[in-house]
Amino acid sequence: MPFTVTPLSPVMGATIEGLDLGADIDDQTLAAVLRAWHEAGGLLVFKRQHLSPEAQIAFSRRLGPLERHTLGKFLLPGYPEIYRVSTKRGPAGEALGNDQAGRYWHSDLCYLSPPSLCSILYALEVPRLGGDTLFCNTHRAWKGLSEPMREFLAERRAVHDFRYVFRLFSSFGAGDVQTDLPPVSQPVVRVHADTGRHCLYVNPGFTTHIEGLRREESDALLAMLFAHMDRPEYVYRHRWSAGDVLMWDNRCTMHRAVPDFSPDDGPRHMHRTTVMDTQPA
Repeated sequence: MPFTVTPLSPVMGATIEGLDLGADIDDQTLAAVLRAWHEAGGLLVFKRQHLSPEAQIAFSRRLGPLERHTLGKFLLPGYPEIYRVSTKRGPAGEALGNDQAGRYWHSDLCYLSPPSLCSILYALEVPRLGGDTLFCNTHRAWKGLSEPMREFLAERRAVHDFRYVFRLFSSFGAGDVQTDLPPVSQPVVRVHADTGRHCLYVNPGFTTHIEGLRREESDALLAMLFAHMDRPEYVYRHRWSAGDVLMWDNRCTMHRAVPDFSPDDGPRHMHRTTVMDTQPA
């Protein structure tokens, strides 16, 4: 099944043209897609897709087991594998998805062990202006550190906690915070299982502290790393079009949505599937 690959930026990312994700993709084509994905730093954009929930789930399952997000009220009815990211409202004014999802730098499900392998986000409706998503190439960010800092971080571990992100919001109720998800320890620098690249694995959304350091030391080091990671030379900004499907590797990227659009510009309505890793970070 032929397709073309076009790089998106010097930082990361590539566009895939000529491939229908809803079709029966053979193993050889899927292997070629995964090679292109790794070469592009873990971010692919599939243009002009028309995916039913069944088709999105079927393609995602080719990559691994799927997660059912802990915020159950935002799952697509009848399709618990699909998490809705949406500013739309239903007939009774009910939220059709999480309208605040991802408005902070993070890596999906880093607070689980094993964490997420990748996420697949399908844009059904997008604002006329705004609503972009930023992606950081965390391998490039790791390479940009000094050798002594890389050596210092190599043996460090950090704690990730789902509940930590709720400090950023005021609109969620206490029932939304799932206290049965305990904090988990992850390596600060993880080695990508498929590429062998070293990648920073901390983020402002869920990383609470670095183990073994005093709190003030951990806070200062994390602040430095976060400021380093979102420098422009490590970041790609994606402008969405309806029909875009983005597939990003949570092992070597972090991302954030930009909440800069007006309701007058239309809704931002998307379906996300999340593929889980089968081994710890």
